[in-house]
Amino acid sequence: MTSTAAYERSAPDAPPRSGVVFNRAFERGLLLLLTASSFVASIEPSPYEFVFAAVLASFVATRGLRFHPAILPLALCLILFSIGGFVSLAPFLDENESVMFTGISAYLSVTALFFAMLLRVDAQGRLDALRRGYVIAAVAASIAGIVGFFHIGGFGEILTRYDRAAGTFKDPNVLGTFVILPLVYLVHSMLVDRLRIRSVIAVAIIVFGGVFLSFSRGAWGHAFGSLALMTVLTYIASRDGRIRRRIIVLTVIGLISIAAALTAVLSVNTVGRTFEDRASFEQSYDLGEQGRFGNQLAAIPMLMERPNGFGPLRFRFFFVEDAHNVYINAFASYGWLGGFSYLVLIILTASIGWRLVSTNFGLRGDAIVIWSSLFVEILQGLQIDTDHWRHFWLMLGLIWGMLPMLRAPSRSLTPVRRPL
Repeated sequence: MTSTAAYERSAPDAPPRSGVVFNRAFERGLLLLLTASSFVASIEPSPYEFVFAAVLASFVATRGLRFHPAILPLALCLILFSIGGFVSLAPFLDENESVMFTGISAYLSVTALFFAMLLRVDAQGRLDALRRGYVIAAVAASIAGIVGFFHIGGFGEILTRYDRAAGTFKDPNVLGTFVILPLVYLVHSMLVDRLRIRSVIAVAIIVFGGVFLSFSRGAWGHAFGSLALMTVLTYIASRDGRIRRRIIVLTVIGLISIAAALTAVLSVNTVGRTFEDRASFEQSYDLGEQGRFGNQLAAIPMLMERPNGFGPLRFRFFFVEDAHNVYINAFASYGWLGGFSYLVLIILTASIGWRLVSTNFGLRGDAIVIWSSLFVEILQGLQIDTDHWRHFWLMLGLIWGMLPMLRAPSRSLTPVRRPL
């Protein structure tokens, strides 16, 4: 069987075994710290930025990153995307907010490349470390959101926005989407692994509470779509009849339990009122010629006449609010070069994602979880700007990082099963 170990064996001047074990443990600890620190996003720069800088420096210094020709299209798309952003920025260099916006975009492109280069060595161990840290971050962010929404300890004003749970994020919509990947991982663990299921359920309930109390319609749809897609793909990938029966039974039990829990929670006046308001698909700011969708349609012919777009963050100067559509915003803030580069990147990523979940290889279980969340988030980009969400670039980079492993099929015919 050819696997990640094949890449490691090809590494020149491999250190003694004890050194390899220590280095791997150290690297995994750094990666766990990196994703664990991502739960604080209410300040800029956030702790995640400082930790990422330290982690990147450490991995570069120890040669812990390996570039593979398969990720060259990713690098090219990201470079062109960033160049487009800087060209569009040129007339507005005196605007600090626009400069910061473009700089953050370039920085996030670097993070995507980092995660894409990360999996050439100790792939499963590094993915596990990222996953564990992300679950910790999701639990912390969800608890903060729950505490804020119910005004526990007087933290209501600090941890809520617009009477919705925001926790340690500036926007409830970002909190809701941030915790979805860990939630999908938790549910996936319950479907394919009987170990420690009670503790996993308890953690999943907390994270689900963060999604629900964010009262983000996009996050609700994202969570439902990601969980549904993951469940279907996991069922298809499994050759074990017992696991397939378990998936069916737990899915039915889960749906009934969620329905019962929602019925109970909605009986609480505060929750019920907010849910009734947010559950409507016809929000006033979405409708009409001056609504979100009307502005998006009106912007398209204008952008077709502007090769450099409107400029970073300047959509709001033409239509009062931001685009709330990452694809339109790509052309508005990064020009034609950035916009088309972003579209090509998304198309290529979609092709790779579906190949990964359809191929039997060692990380197929992780690929199913990550792609289920990323694919729905790509669709979610039609109604919200996702280009500055750190977890979006994390998932995108990891999907590309798995691409070289398609040449190294695994003997395992079922998704990876392991406790959280």
